[in-house]
Amino acid sequence: MNSKFSLVMSKINIRSLIYVIRNKQVMIDSDLAKLYQIETKVFNQAVKRNIVRFPDSFRFQLTDEEFEGLRSQIVTSNEKGGRRYLPYVFTEQGIAMLSAVLKSDIAVQISIRIMETFVEMRHFISNNEFLFEKISKVELKQLEYQKKTDHKLDIIFNNISANEESNQKIFFNGQIYDAFSFIVELIKKARTDIKLIDTYVDIDTLNILRRKQPNIIVTIYTYSNTKLNNTDISTFNSQYPTLIIKHTENFHDRFLIIDNAIVYHIGASIKDAGKKCFAINLMEDDSLAQNIIDRLH
Repeated sequence: MNSKFSLVMSKINIRSLIYVIRNKQVMIDSDLAKLYQIETKVFNQAVKRNIVRFPDSFRFQLTDEEFEGLRSQIVTSNEKGGRRYLPYVFTEQGIAMLSAVLKSDIAVQISIRIMETFVEMRHFISNNEFLFEKISKVELKQLEYQKKTDHKLDIIFNNISANEESNQKIFFNGQIYDAFSFIVELIKKARTDIKLIDTYVDIDTLNILRRKQPNIIVTIYTYSNTKLNNTDISTFNSQYPTLIIKHTENFHDRFLIIDNAIVYHIGASIKDAGKKCFAINLMEDDSLAQNIIDRLH
């Protein structure tokens, strides 16, 4: 982090930019854009291009009533001349995702600083609960839940720079959460179909694949002695259609193919992600990737 950036951040009171809306601690898009040193319009356009990464629990638009209530909390408005649309706000999970979308060193450092502030605020509240007797039962339950998840957030802080798009990822023994999250993000990218070549699949494999977007067709290519039976397949299809199982003996390694175009080589069955050291590589040679796809037909 350069000295200029450190000086700027030292002058910013991030706590003053965090508000409670719908019983969640959030930040406004315009304040975030200012922190990331880009225009609000550009900021929101970058988010919209990656909207699949921002479910409603990560980002939502304020209602008229919520916006009026928010304005009463703001001592001095950062918006000159008003705005043409109701603002969007981001939860800390949404802010964690921003560093992967905006893809800059500044974005990574700012996201870390913001989320550290979220955690510091929760620690302060949890250590001084007797001062907050007027907090509603709903808010107290949320604080208890969030305290339990701080350990996972610490993992995110340590690995946030690694969450940016990359051609290669290596996960070591015990990094089950990180490996699982990364594979799920790959699966969520699919817009039409997913093809998984994996010699050993079971119910745990389906539990990962169910994170796909709706109406995505999933085809698994595996050995004929697969642990999945017809009941497993029917149960999956009843809730997350469509799953197709095809048997092949032509592959030893594992591959994940997104939209019949993007091919990842995976060093272990996805059901075992994080249990042992393994790597995931994007195949950048289009001809090699196409050869893999062609061998499935």
